[in-house]
Amino acid sequence: MVGTDLKAETMKLMEKRTAVEAEMNVIIERLTQPGGPGLSGNLVDSEGFPRTDIDIPVVRAERRRLSELRNDHKEITDKLNENIQVLHSARLAPRSAPAKGSGDAVGLDLRNTSHVDATGSESSRNIIQRDTPSDMDVDVIVSRPFAVVDEIADGSPAAEDGLQLGDQIVKFGNVESGDDLLQRLSSEAQASQGHALTLVAMRQGALINLTVTPRTWHGRGLLGCHFRIL
Repeated sequence: MVGTDLKAETMKLMEKRTAVEAEMNVIIERLTQPGGPGLSGNLVDSEGFPRTDIDIPVVRAERRRLSELRNDHKEITDKLNENIQVLHSARLAPRSAPAKGSGDAVGLDLRNTSHVDATGSESSRNIIQRDTPSDMDVDVIVSRPFAVVDEIADGSPAAEDGLQLGDQIVKFGNVESGDDLLQRLSSEAQASQGHALTLVAMRQGALINLTVTPRTWHGRGLLGCHFRIL
C-alpha cells in the first residue's frame, strides 16, 4: 500500500505549483497591462531605437524569469501526474458491478434527462487559474474516474461552460462512483437545476475543477452532453 509520504509529496507539489502560478500571473499582468511591452513585443520603436516608455532591463529580466517559471511549472506538473497515476493504481478496490441493465457501454444521456454544465467565466488567454490545494484534496485526486464525456451538443450549456469531449468525471456534485450511477447522476443534475454544482474531471492527465449549473436552454435536457459510464 502506498504510504502517506507520497500523498504528502503530492500536496507539497500542488502548493509549489500554486506558488509558481501566482508568480507567473503577477509577471504576466505587469507585462500585458495597457501600454506594456507584452510577453514578446518589440523593445525598440519604429525607428529601431530602444523604447523610452518602458524599463527595458526590467522587462528582459521579467521575461527571462517567466520562461524559467514555465519550465518549473512543466516539471512540477509532470511529477504530479506521475504521483497521481501511482496513487490511482494503489488506492482503489475493485469496482462494484454496474447497475442492472446498464452495462459498461451504457451512457447517461443528459440531453434527455439533465445536463451538467460549468459556469465559470472564461479565463484570460495568458493568466493561469487553478484551485488551491485545500480545494483540490489529494483524496479526490486519486479517485478513479467513473464516467467520460463522449458527446456534447453545439451551443449547449456544457459546451459554453467548459466541459470538453473526453473529460473523465471523478466527481459530479455529490456523486463519486458507486452503484446506480445513471440514476444518481440524473437526480443530482435535476436537483441542482439553476444552481452551481462542482464537477471534478481528469483532462489529459491533469485534474481540473469546474463549476457547472444545470439549466434550460434551446436544446434538450439541462446540459446537452452525454456521459458514458466507465
